[in-house]
Amino acid sequence: MLTISKLGKRFGLSRATILYYEREGLLEPASRAANGYRWYGDKEVDRLTQIVGFRSYGVPVRDIRDLLARDDDQAHEQILRKRFAQMETEIQDLRRQQQALLAIIEQGQVEQGQVEQGQDSPQPAMSKERWSAILAAAGMSNNDMRNWHCEFEAREPQAHQEFLEILNLDTVEIERIRRWSQASSR
Repeated sequence: MLTISKLGKRFGLSRATILYYEREGLLEPASRAANGYRWYGDKEVDRLTQIVGFRSYGVPVRDIRDLLARDDDQAHEQILRKRFAQMETEIQDLRRQQQALLAIIEQGQVEQGQVEQGQDSPQPAMSKERWSAILAAAGMSNNDMRNWHCEFEAREPQAHQEFLEILNLDTVEIERIRRWSQASSR
């Protein structure tokens, strides 16, 4: 049996976090001593392992409560898919923020006269080639990039259109990419 302090040390959690999990109905001590000390056994250690695992994936506490309460694989899958979709939205938001920051940075360089000599006009904030190179450097294959476009088109078609426009693609190429993205996602 472990005290709350030893349990916290074992998982790298503060006492306050474990008490929070208790208040939220995720974890209960196996027993309490007369002096009020909480004692945790193997069952509670296993449960906390699950909680910490779900939290490491960014699953909100309210969803963890549902995951732990159900012994239904379909319910688990539904909750985890919901979190996956939320993460996808967050990633897209971060990508848009990156694009905006990159545009500001590059615009600042243009305004400060830091454009490379020999260029009559500044490079666009992002191009298809630069974006593809970034994704390739991040370890994405051409197939991964195609899947990325398919998911983007399926989930956020208007944002996908806007993103392709940011890459300064002509309308014919944008339509071509969107058509194969739609066809591939079916």
